[in-house]
Amino acid sequence: MKALTVWQPWASLIAIGAKPYEFRGWPVPRSLIDCRIAIHAGARPIKRDEIADLIYRLRAPEGAWTTALKPEIALPWLEWAHANPHLLPRAAIVATAIIGLCKPAYEIIHEFGAVVGDSDRREHMNRAWPLGSIERQFPTVPARGAQGFWNWSQSEPF
Repeated sequence: MKALTVWQPWASLIAIGAKPYEFRGWPVPRSLIDCRIAIHAGARPIKRDEIADLIYRLRAPEGAWTTALKPEIALPWLEWAHANPHLLPRAAIVATAIIGLCKPAYEIIHEFGAVVGDSDRREHMNRAWPLGSIERQFPTVPARGAQGFWNWSQSEPF
């Protein structure tokens, strides 16, 4: 199975259904569209200030859309994660998801309450990769991870 490494808290936000899109600067490879991929939480240490910033933006009237998160799911979980960052899994598969056809980010941000201004730089925006049919991996499975898509086998040793 192909896997994608995502830093925390983003990997867990995908796993709980609070983050319906992954954003990258490149399109989903055609061969992976409508395929199940593994979501890997990277080994990078958790940064509490990043979690605090997400909480702040989700609470701000004009800032919630900038997170591209579902606030009703994300906010309570982020408050818990901010108090317990040591409990977030790292270097582990946390979920699997079906990856869809990507779209330019400006085409989906209205789902989160954004009003898109006129810009001649739209082609420079990230691509939104829809993630559906999320299946949490519990317990999580240790894995090393890599940049980009990489091959993961549940039987491979850590």
